[in-house]
Parts: sequence; C-alpha cells; structure tokens
Amino acid sequence: MSIQLDHMIVPSRDRRAAAERIARILGVSWSATTVGPFCAVFVNDGLTLDVDQIERDVPKLHYCFRMNETEFDALVGRLRDLGIPYRSGPHGPVDMSFNTYQGGRIVYWSDPDNHVWEALTISYARATSSLGHK
Repeated sequence: MSIQLDHMIVPSRDRRAAAERIARILGVSWSATTVGPFCAVFVNDGLTLDVDQIERDVPKLHYCFRMNETEFDALVGRLRDLGIPYRSGPHGPVDMSFNTYQGGRIVYWSDPDNHVWEALTISYARATSSLGHK
C-alpha cells in the first residue's frame, strides 16, 4: 500500500458551521458527529477533514485540493452561488478570478477562521518534484 493522507485537523471557532461550509464548497458530505470532538468532512474515500473547535486564536492554515476541470468548474460555481469571494492569488485582493500557473487553473478563498483554501487542476508542486530527494 502506498502512503496516503487519511485525515487532518482543521481548527475553527465554530466546528459545525465550518464543517458545513467546507462540505458545501467542496460538494461533499459531512457529519456533525464522528470519532472524538470533531465534525467530519468526507472529502473522498481516503481523506477526512476533522474540524475541531478551539477557544483560542485560530492559526492561519492553508489547504489545497487538486481536481479535474469539471470539478473545478463546479467548485467555482458553488463559491459564486454561496457568495464567497475568491481570488487568483493566495493573498491580496478579491478579483473573482483564477490564475493559470503551470497551465492549469487555480483559485483561492478564505473562510471566517482566516484559513486560505486553494483548488487547482494541475499540481505545481508535482511540476517541481525533480527537486526532491529520496
């Protein structure tokens, strides 16, 4: 079996609202109850986002999802339908656009906890994988 990311924690001031919002944007299911104190967002058969509520300042984190062109179009449509501003860069002004870095499309948005979310169609991290070491 290859190594796969199974789940990760997403800190939030309101775990239920955050989980529901993430699931609506991604077009996936979620549950208010799961193992432990989390609300789970079921991204796919192999990845769950466990949204945890914290009572202190939420650290600003970045989450990126790679998807095909059809899924990307659907995600951007959901951002528009939900009235969620998006942008072509990880930081900076909301321009309601995406960029075409490395020949694919990339879009970014933020949430009430100030996390930066990203969706892309071609992994720019993979394009530079020849730099890695084993």
